[in-house]
Amino acid sequence: MPTKVFSIANQKGGVGKTTTAINLSVGLARRKVPTLLIDLDPQANATSGLGFEKVPGGSLYDPLHGEGVAMDKIQSTREKYLSVIPSEVDLAAIEMELGQKEDYLVQLKQVLQPVIDSGKFSAIILDCPPALGMISMNSLALADYLLVALQCEYLALEGLGQILSVVEQLKEAEVNPNLAVGGILMTMYDSRTKLSKEVVDEVRNYRPDLIFKTIIPRTVRLSEAPSFGKSIFEHARLNPGAFAYGKFAKEVIERFKLEKAS
Repeated sequence: MPTKVFSIANQKGGVGKTTTAINLSVGLARRKVPTLLIDLDPQANATSGLGFEKVPGGSLYDPLHGEGVAMDKIQSTREKYLSVIPSEVDLAAIEMELGQKEDYLVQLKQVLQPVIDSGKFSAIILDCPPALGMISMNSLALADYLLVALQCEYLALEGLGQILSVVEQLKEAEVNPNLAVGGILMTMYDSRTKLSKEVVDEVRNYRPDLIFKTIIPRTVRLSEAPSFGKSIFEHARLNPGAFAYGKFAKEVIERFKLEKAS
């Protein structure tokens, strides 16, 4: 089974990045796409958002130090077609340690290549920290596609140009010449405000080729679901957020031709 690797990255926090990582992963899994979600954020919000404890030794920290292998860190979830590699606070130390290595941008690629080559997963989702540090850069050096979650709020476009330029730099330096921007997902849309519509229109005008058709609404259920250790599909399956992320998962499957389990 060919594997597509998606990095969900943004240097800003609070844009719906981890919410998207969780619910896209579950949405794909519920459509029989074998999916692996890897939590690369030391805050481990995707880990707890799926109901996992932050257990020492559960993350990629040891494999990144040459101790053990990534395959052994994979855990099953309540969803038949979803697996996860959790995060933990120890991963924060990796930021500084990676910078001291000569080939610092390809450390994650070296650790995860056997997982990719195993053919067990159609999609691998990398949830990055809310900063363009060493972990996020390693993620982009590995990924086939960058997915950008962008909130429908003032100054949303400010950081977009920066992360798109980072993609171009990685390609030009041939760190990852095949890296592509897979798309921009507008999140936290509030239909009651003029601002939300203006931001979506602005992004559509800026990069009409990249914006996904699906727009994620701002809902209380969506924002509270991770605190219950559940995806929106488990927490409130009839919520508009559940319908939106279901639609987004379908759009991702179609756009990137993800294979389903037979």
